[in-house]
Amino acid sequence: MLVPLTRQKFEQVVPLIATGLQYKYYWGKFSNFLQRLLISVVAVVVILLVTVIFKLEFASIVFVLGVISAFFWLWYPVFQASMRNLQCRRYKYGGFFRGRVLDWWITDQLMGKTETVNNKGELVIIENREKQINLEVGDDTGFTIEFVAPLRPAHKVITRGQIAEMVVMSNRPDLSSIEEFSDIYFPNRDLWVSDYPYLRRDFFNEVGRRLREDQQQKPRRRRRRVED
Repeated sequence: MLVPLTRQKFEQVVPLIATGLQYKYYWGKFSNFLQRLLISVVAVVVILLVTVIFKLEFASIVFVLGVISAFFWLWYPVFQASMRNLQCRRYKYGGFFRGRVLDWWITDQLMGKTETVNNKGELVIIENREKQINLEVGDDTGFTIEFVAPLRPAHKVITRGQIAEMVVMSNRPDLSSIEEFSDIYFPNRDLWVSDYPYLRRDFFNEVGRRLREDQQQKPRRRRRRVED
């Protein structure tokens, strides 16, 4: 089932400003925080040196630049998430897709390599691999989507035939060509499968709930536009 979303509803479920989950995603590990903090310190020092050496008198501008630089470690994850959200919101049309899991499988993805030297002085290459879950989701019209995300322990409850929901994005009003799609939600398990959490999950769950109610009341009606 593929239901077109109004532009207003689409922009509600795909936020412009980073949500808490999106901010957490780009906050990263402690090493990422240290990198941002180092950039903040270096930027503040550079601004102070330039101000002293060149005796700049634009106090207000220097102050603003100093504040922005000092809090770079804090606001940069918001900027990263918001830019990623903006890429999705550039698509002209969105739709709510509900299908079923047709198949799933586990793969190992090579994320990178690290070179080190062991205690014998020999060069050792360490491969950084991550297990990923691959999902094939489709409906009775023949429409299918292949989705890949990092494997988590909670994914063990996923089985073939389970209902799966997501938002799809397109530049065509009839959604005949899907350009991008969001993370996947399994309503029967209240489980999200994703790498990056694209959606405002409270709004998305409300859309899904309304459509499920409509489908129960009018089982023969396959499509409708979601209004506010």
